[in-house]
Amino acid sequence: MSNPTSLPRRRWLSAGLLGAALLSSTLLAGCFTGVPKGAVPVSPFDVQRYLGTWYEIARLDHAFERGLTDVNATYALKADGSVSVLNRGFDPVKGVWKEAEGRALFIGDRQTGSLKVSFFGPFFGGYHVVALDPDYRWAMVIGPDTGYLWILARERTLDAAVREKLLAQAASLGVDTKGLIWVEHGRAPR
Repeated sequence: MSNPTSLPRRRWLSAGLLGAALLSSTLLAGCFTGVPKGAVPVSPFDVQRYLGTWYEIARLDHAFERGLTDVNATYALKADGSVSVLNRGFDPVKGVWKEAEGRALFIGDRQTGSLKVSFFGPFFGGYHVVALDPDYRWAMVIGPDTGYLWILARERTLDAAVREKLLAQAASLGVDTKGLIWVEHGRAPR
């Protein structure tokens, strides 16, 4: 027969282990916001000019965007100073649009294009603008490591010379540019 006083102790132990797991997950999530070696976020950066819709020109493949076409992201400033992020893409296999809403926070100085983005509660990933057109017509974003890269533009296409320049910069950072997916944009934006 079990000791009746050991039941509360087991519950406390289980609660403590769960709490430690959640805390370590949250702390680890913070580790995924760093800037990859050699990458330098753009400064000065003007979030007001960055707001609005951007079309995904190219990306490295990840499960959360796998197979999607016509991908775009819309950024808007929230009252609390954070940035809302609404990602949309079309799944041609299922014939449906998919959306994900997130929130971005500046990691440091608001004049530097280095943010952390969360789509899943307390878990954040790095979002570092490492190349930006002076007129905010195109941008290149790298994640917390060289396995995450996006080339974005205000239009659904990007000039070949700009594309080549960004590819060279990405390669110099250690990004596998041969792994980039060039996103199709054939549907009307949603």
